[in-house]
Amino acid sequence: MTDKYLIVIEKSGTGFSTYSPDVLGCVATGRTFNQTIGNMKSALAFHLRGLIEDGEEIPRPRGVDSYLDAERDSGGEEYFIAYIAAKDVEPERVPA
Repeated sequence: MTDKYLIVIEKSGTGFSTYSPDVLGCVATGRTFNQTIGNMKSALAFHLRGLIEDGEEIPRPRGVDSYLDAERDSGGEEYFIAYIAAKDVEPERVPA
C-alpha cells in the first residue's frame, strides 16, 4: 500500500490527458505536462469529495507494481507515470 495515487499521463494531439487507475472515472487534460498534473490534482480532490458526499468509500492508493504489467502491454503508446500524494487530494473528513 502507498499513500500516493498513481496517474498515467498520455500525450495527445493538443497536449496531455491523464487518469488514475485507482480512481475510476476521474480524468483530466491540459496543454502542458505540468498543467495536466495540476488539473488532475483538482479533479481527484473534486471526485473524492463527491464520493464522501455520496457516502461512498474513498479508493485507497495502490503501488505502481500492481499496474506495471498491464501498462507494458498497452500497445506501445507513449505515456508517463507519475504520483499524486493522497494527502494533497483527500478532503478532510468532517465528523457527522
